[in-house]
Amino acid sequence: MAAHRKPRQRSLGGGTARTAATIALAGAATATGFDGTGHAEPPLSPAQVKAKVDKLYQEAETATQKYDGAKEQAQEAQKRLNALRDEAARRTDRLNSAREALGSSAAAQYRDGGLDPAVRLLLSSDPGQYLDNAAFAERVDDRQAAAVTRVRDQLREIERLRGAARIELASLTSRQAELRRQKRTITEKLGEARQLLSQLTQGQRAGAPADGGAGRASRSAGRDPVGAVSAATATAEAPDARAAAAVAYAYGKLGSPYVWGATGPDAFDCSGLVQAAYRSAGISLPRTTYSQIGAGRRVPRSELLPGDLVFFYSGISHVGIYVGHGQMIHAPNPSAPVRLAPVDEMPFAGATRVV
Repeated sequence: MAAHRKPRQRSLGGGTARTAATIALAGAATATGFDGTGHAEPPLSPAQVKAKVDKLYQEAETATQKYDGAKEQAQEAQKRLNALRDEAARRTDRLNSAREALGSSAAAQYRDGGLDPAVRLLLSSDPGQYLDNAAFAERVDDRQAAAVTRVRDQLREIERLRGAARIELASLTSRQAELRRQKRTITEKLGEARQLLSQLTQGQRAGAPADGGAGRASRSAGRDPVGAVSAATATAEAPDARAAAAVAYAYGKLGSPYVWGATGPDAFDCSGLVQAAYRSAGISLPRTTYSQIGAGRRVPRSELLPGDLVFFYSGISHVGIYVGHGQMIHAPNPSAPVRLAPVDEMPFAGATRVV
């Protein structure tokens, strides 16, 4: 007969205790919002949204300048690669012609080379003529040896060109990868900015700006600031005809949309506008803000004249064209077109006078 045993009471040790603790912690988390559902993040105020948007626009501008630089370098690498390939093709054509000439000469020598030269002299009906021909043949052999040397040199040069082309191709591939990376960064930053702005009403978007320059640009988009400088005044005060022409071009583009990577004539990013303005004046400027700041003579803020390039942020990621009286024309960001704006709406980093 089986013994009757009193069932054991299970302690709260081991798995049961752990389960109970887990349930308790889960309840506590729900009560205190640890799981993200108990207490939702408070909504951002319009000023906070604009501050984040300003930061995103600045980050996108920085990525845009890197994109522009990589694009310029990729275009230069492509030009060098094409030039190397063209030169290699021309030299290959010349090499093939030289090879054909050598082949014809070798075949002729093979056909005529069956008899010893001394026997040919004995059998010749005109020994004198034969000796003349023999001397000519030696000179031909010398020329043939020189032709062989030229062929070898051409082969070495073609191989050098092909090696240089491989290096340029690797550089181009690297630049194209950089373009894709920066494009993704720009797209992500601008997408996040649009999503944040969608949280605001139209009235809030036009309200008081955050501390960043982009907020002010968005508020004033399409409207001249108080005391705006006229095109006639700005061009008259420019230090030379080229600066005046660049300023006039910038005035003519007021209201044009901002498009990252664009250099006109209908849309621009910040450095694209500057480049296009001076191109219209017959001056070629580099593509990016990082290079443009070194494209002329540095001038202090107190000595700015219309046509000077004004740069902003510690990373030199934004540029405008000074038009006098504390104002500039620039392409701010996707929320605002090309516009007049105060120079002091962004952290000033330096200025250059194009010479």
